Amino acid sequence: MSDKEKIIAGLQEIVTQLAQQADGHAIQSRIFASQGLEKLADKYAEHAEEERGYVIKCVDRILDLGGEVKNGDKKDAPVCCDALEFVKYDLQVSKDGLAWLAGIMETAKCDVTTYDMLKDYYKDEEEDMYWGGQQLELIKLIGRENWYNSFVK
Repeated sequence: MSDKEKIIAGLQEIVTQLAQQADGHAIQSRIFASQGLEKLADKYAEHAEEERGYVIKCVDRILDLGGEVKNGDKKDAPVCCDALEFVKYDLQVSKDGLAWLAGIMETAKCDVTTYDMLKDYYKDEEEDMYWGGQQLELIKLIGRENWYNSFVK
């Protein structure tokens, strides 16, 4: 498989996985809103829209490279009623995703346009990972109940 084919396959994997993550974040947003955690709901609603933007960029890049875009199969993902459990889950998704993304970036380093797009996505995911870690540290400092209360408007 050529580097171009590997890049297209990697972009397609991002499209498939990130579309599901965006849907998952939108669902979680509604759950959090129903629990009165409006600030957390807003954060995840915005995050879902941001992810959809990266999906569109990856689709466009696949097309630019002459690839065929697919609406790939997606495996079930958990839905959490406990915000803390979701933050833990989402943190692990970010860690795993960044490790995988680093590999596709290595392949794409000779394709500057794709590399720059992936670098922006990497930075965004890294920021999400740091946020999740910070939330877990904050819970240790202020307690779970105070943490939940910080997301009520």
